[in-house]
Amino acid sequence: MEQPVALSLAQRTPRLDDRPMKKRIGLVILATDHTTEVDFQRLVASDSIGVYVARIPYANPVTPENLRAMQPSLTAAAGLILPDEALDVVMYSCTSASVVIGDKEVVAAIKAAKPEAAVVTPTAAAAEGLRRLDVRRISVLTPYTIETSRPMADYFAELGFTIDRFTCLGLTDDRKMARIAPEEIVTFAKEAAAPDSDALFISCTAVRAAGVIAEIEAAIGKPVVSSNYSTAWACLRLCGDQSARPELGRLMTLPLERDWP
Repeated sequence: MEQPVALSLAQRTPRLDDRPMKKRIGLVILATDHTTEVDFQRLVASDSIGVYVARIPYANPVTPENLRAMQPSLTAAAGLILPDEALDVVMYSCTSASVVIGDKEVVAAIKAAKPEAAVVTPTAAAAEGLRRLDVRRISVLTPYTIETSRPMADYFAELGFTIDRFTCLGLTDDRKMARIAPEEIVTFAKEAAAPDSDALFISCTAVRAAGVIAEIEAAIGKPVVSSNYSTAWACLRLCGDQSARPELGRLMTLPLERDWP
């Protein structure tokens, strides 16, 4: 029998950094989400910004009732992201649910677990992005049914935006929404943008629009904001990253100029 390997204990314990990453972003995403993590790893994560994820139960089809059913899971999900450690930002990654639950209610539910964190929703980030772009008139493209889209139309109208055109693709499964080909997103975006609108908003965190924002802007000659694109922008700015990245679209050249809940 060979002699056992000798093990030794180091003479000192290692020096520890205050944090493994300078900034921490938590994502609360749907169990069925194919897109948000990929977008945030590409657009947000870096050597100084870590992105950490918790998934919550979700059952298709996408209806106001099923979206609202996620609300009781938000606090527990946020609490599972690096338990007992502070996060800089928590983002709830569902646009249509943020509308039917309510931005304020989402913020309250997440802050119950992470009181120190700024809380971002796709709706609040999109609205703030449109304001920073000095937009008043918008066109909207959603993958949802008319029933699910109606509360979103009301949301933006109540914030003072004039909606010139609102196009719905009629899908009811967020996994299919994630499979819309990027070139199809560009085609539908060009058709959805009304001539009088100042900008186009593309809704849904499942839709892979963030990667083709600059292409759509070049095609329609107007700023474009999508759900994941606007939340990525807001999260970066809240973490102190003010880098201008015009290759990603116009919004990524602008600062965030207000306090965030």
